[in-house]
Amino acid sequence: MMENVTDLGRIVILNGAPRSGKSSIVAEIQESFAGPWMNLGVDVFSQHVTPERYRPGMGLRPGGERPEIEALIPALYGAFYDAIAAHSRHGLNVVVDVGHHEDYSKPLHVLREAARRLQGLPVLFVGVRCPLGVIMQRREAGEPSPLYCSFTGPAIPEPVLRWQDEVHIPGIYDLEIDTSTMTPAQCSAIIHRRLEEGPPPSAFARLAEEV
Repeated sequence: MMENVTDLGRIVILNGAPRSGKSSIVAEIQESFAGPWMNLGVDVFSQHVTPERYRPGMGLRPGGERPEIEALIPALYGAFYDAIAAHSRHGLNVVVDVGHHEDYSKPLHVLREAARRLQGLPVLFVGVRCPLGVIMQRREAGEPSPLYCSFTGPAIPEPVLRWQDEVHIPGIYDLEIDTSTMTPAQCSAIIHRRLEEGPPPSAFARLAEEV
């Protein structure tokens, strides 16, 4: 049964690799868009909701790094997307930053199931792209990490490469933006224009139909 879209809060889902600029766009949307926009990003759930021994929870990196907690992933994402749906049904706008991938030790079909949980809701699915070189510059300018900074090993560490390879599969989006060529304000302006002028988003509906 389709929802009455005039009574629903809008949902903007930003999907991209870590350090691709998603959080900065979320902040810009919350600051500049009319009405309350609730931030329900994966980092919020991973860092402040998930018990420490199960972290990073939904933030598991590609590569099957902790198969012992993968059994929780479908339930964690299911609850996460049900919460997003609940906010929309109460008329609250939601902006979500995630890094979807299917590179677990076995297929979990997380994105397809997420799309099915939001069927009938106004979801704009945005691919946030950023070249590897820019991502590495941002990482090395921030807090050092033995996993992610090139001065600890290869020019581009394996975890960074895996994110870049996996996060945009299958690449079905309503809109794509490149944060290496645009500021967060410019990115949010493009998203706002798409929300206001259309066409209506369809990416999540197409993802929900995948077998």
